[in-house]
Amino acid sequence: MAQLSPMMQQYLNTKEQYKDCILFYRLGDFYEMFFDDALTASKELEITLTSKNCGLDEKAPMCGVPFHAVENYLARLVSKGYKVAICEQVEDPKTVKGIVKREVVRIVTPGTITSSSALDEKKNNYIISIIEVDDMFGIAICDVTTGYFSVTQTDSLKKTLDEVLKYMPSEIVCNDAFLISGIDINDLKYRLGITIYPLKPHYFDEDLCIDSLKKHFNVDNLKGLGLNDYQFAIISAGGLIKYLHDTQMTSLAHISNIRPYSTDKFMVLDSSTRRNLELSETLREKNKRGSLLGVLDKTKTAMGARLLRNYIEQPLIEQEEIIKRLNAVETLNKDLINREEIREYLNSIYDLERLISRISYKTANPRDLIAFKNSLAMIPHIKNIVREYDDELLSEIFNSLDDLKDLHDLINKSIVEEPPISVREGGFIKEGFNEEIDKYKHSKTEGKSWLLELEAKEREKTGIKNLKIKYNKVFGYYLEVTNSYKDLVPDNYTRKQTLSNAERYICPELKELEDIILGAEDKLCNLEYDFFCKIRDEIAKNMLRVQKTANALAMLDVFASFAYVAERNDYCKPEITDNGIIDIKKGRHPVVETMISNGMFIENDTYLDSSQKRISIITGPNMAGKSTYMRQTALIVLMAQIGCFVPAKSASISVVDRIFTRVGASDDLASGQSTFMVEMTEVANILRNASNKSLVVLDEIGRGTSTYDGLSIAWAVVEHIADNKKIGAKTLFATHYHELTQLEEKIDCVNNYSIAVKEQGDDIVFLRKIIEGGADRSYGIQVAKLAGVPNEVIERAKVILDDLVSTKVQQNEEYSQLSLFDFTLPANDKPNDENSQIINEIKELNINNITPMEAMNFLCELQAKIK
Repeated sequence: MAQLSPMMQQYLNTKEQYKDCILFYRLGDFYEMFFDDALTASKELEITLTSKNCGLDEKAPMCGVPFHAVENYLARLVSKGYKVAICEQVEDPKTVKGIVKREVVRIVTPGTITSSSALDEKKNNYIISIIEVDDMFGIAICDVTTGYFSVTQTDSLKKTLDEVLKYMPSEIVCNDAFLISGIDINDLKYRLGITIYPLKPHYFDEDLCIDSLKKHFNVDNLKGLGLNDYQFAIISAGGLIKYLHDTQMTSLAHISNIRPYSTDKFMVLDSSTRRNLELSETLREKNKRGSLLGVLDKTKTAMGARLLRNYIEQPLIEQEEIIKRLNAVETLNKDLINREEIREYLNSIYDLERLISRISYKTANPRDLIAFKNSLAMIPHIKNIVREYDDELLSEIFNSLDDLKDLHDLINKSIVEEPPISVREGGFIKEGFNEEIDKYKHSKTEGKSWLLELEAKEREKTGIKNLKIKYNKVFGYYLEVTNSYKDLVPDNYTRKQTLSNAERYICPELKELEDIILGAEDKLCNLEYDFFCKIRDEIAKNMLRVQKTANALAMLDVFASFAYVAERNDYCKPEITDNGIIDIKKGRHPVVETMISNGMFIENDTYLDSSQKRISIITGPNMAGKSTYMRQTALIVLMAQIGCFVPAKSASISVVDRIFTRVGASDDLASGQSTFMVEMTEVANILRNASNKSLVVLDEIGRGTSTYDGLSIAWAVVEHIADNKKIGAKTLFATHYHELTQLEEKIDCVNNYSIAVKEQGDDIVFLRKIIEGGADRSYGIQVAKLAGVPNEVIERAKVILDDLVSTKVQQNEEYSQLSLFDFTLPANDKPNDENSQIINEIKELNINNITPMEAMNFLCELQAKIK
């Protein structure tokens, strides 16, 4: 009976413990995969599938990847939602007889991958833990690459989804209850690309979660962590910490604090608003260019870029905090020379957050430490400039900046300026740092001289003019003799290898030198590695100092970027109030104006308050600029509340709690939702969640159904929003239903505006200017002409339009210009006596007591009467 080989038995025993992972099993210079893992990996990674004798009757499917390129392959598997268990050799093969001991040292998942090549340096890679208990949701958010860890809780699935969309994690871990809470798992997986893993119940045992948090943060109780009011968040956080410890198998010391936050402290932006306003990516191409982030991101560091993205995703709603940010930006905006000097220094700073995390993970290499040192060298220069500023927030940043001189000096005196990447090959400790290392280095240097002397001696003694002493890792040192001199080889040379055009030998003298030199090299490499680990661990002890400084630098980077953009694009500092008024003078769309090459963006004013000017009904033709105008108002408000200057001549912004947008037409065919259904779903969300402190932007409500249905819905929506007892939100409402302009006379807070248009014969020119009063035409045919519709179609459309104007169809349309609810039929369409008689006959017909033949006869009689 066939038996498994010892190595394969070890593999299968390890695989049994990690059934849900692809096992990367270290064999020499490769990570190998076998059986089903090999079949999966070879397909996903597009690598060759081979086989290996394993003791069974059939060979085991096998594939592998080189250890030095493993990060790229890991990234590809993880991006497709796979977990990968890394199984390493934990014994030196040189010192072990038989099979080498191996252990899984880390499990890599989409939310825990740390490779810089696999991540966007300007985006956080979040993993979120969510639990649902009694209709309450605990949420914990972590980025293991930076140490960010925060928690919150919500009382609805909708609010929970808003948090998920805010952070856009690559991985969610959850309890089973969350999976059946009503969340659309397929939407999260397939549309948003989020990997979801339900965890076993013990991960979310409340007592175990509390113990996990106490142990990790080294506290006796959770009161000091500020978690008293976060009962459900505690469970999600504890479960996440345990999951991270189980997968990362390290101390996770860089996750050094936990930040509880209330969702009420930030402006809530639902998925529709984020998408419609194109905050961090464009609606169609999903590109950064063309988004608000693309305009505002002039940061110099990866840390600053990530923080800026977070600011945009989480606008503030506390007036004092907004003003503090704006004051800091104003200070930097007024001081061009020092600001640009700060930005120049920031440009030389590497990603300290992720560097310190790699140092904590013990994966940092010598080049990482040099990048770390060079970054620290910039901090004193930055501090000297920031020291001079008389601003509250910039003073806080100054106090948080630690120059970390001790860590800079430690690296400076220990690591060479251009070290190799690998920590196992040596050659990265500076001379003079350690006497023992210097001694071995000298032996190595002298050994090279010894080899050159021996080479010259053997050439002279043997007469072999091209004899050379060479080295490789397999054969060590050897004497290489070409075939043309093979007859001159002396008897004391022992053959080691035969090549096509040469022979390789060893002699006693060379063997003796090899033992001395290689012994020194091995000891030197081991000693350098030991000292490198000590240096790395010493830096890791100062992690909190580094993280605090990194956060301060990121904030400074963001504010300097805001100031630079403000100066470059002629933005103004907005006044932040709580008086309920949004007053924007000569406002501009921050993105559109940068995309217009001639710089001729038309400025417009906006005025909304909480009383007589609460709702603006905006009419005008397609392509005239209604959507741009409304979006720019929403973006200006959002920019002000993240602490950024705004594109306007002046702006007074009363803080809003939420921004809602319903813009454009889209469908979701995958989930069976039509354009109109998507539209109504978004409208329903607005009507249920908007408050009198919200800003609502609605574009073309009701266009996805019949004219009267759509008009009725749009009318009712405006009435509902206008009612102070129901919502009372400040609203911009663009529409082609000119009937809605009648609302200005019926509801006090409604005002009509339109986009100015200049007619030139059959053509029109969009003036892009918002003016008071409603429009009475949509100019649809003219817009079609501008869009490039063929002339014959345009001319035919004009003929049809003229025909319609002169028919009863057009008459009905004219009457529909009256109030929707006062509508009456034209006089010539009123029923006459004969029609009334037919109608009465139909009413009196007893359908339940009529045969099919009688019904046919009845219809024939009616038809005859009508004819």
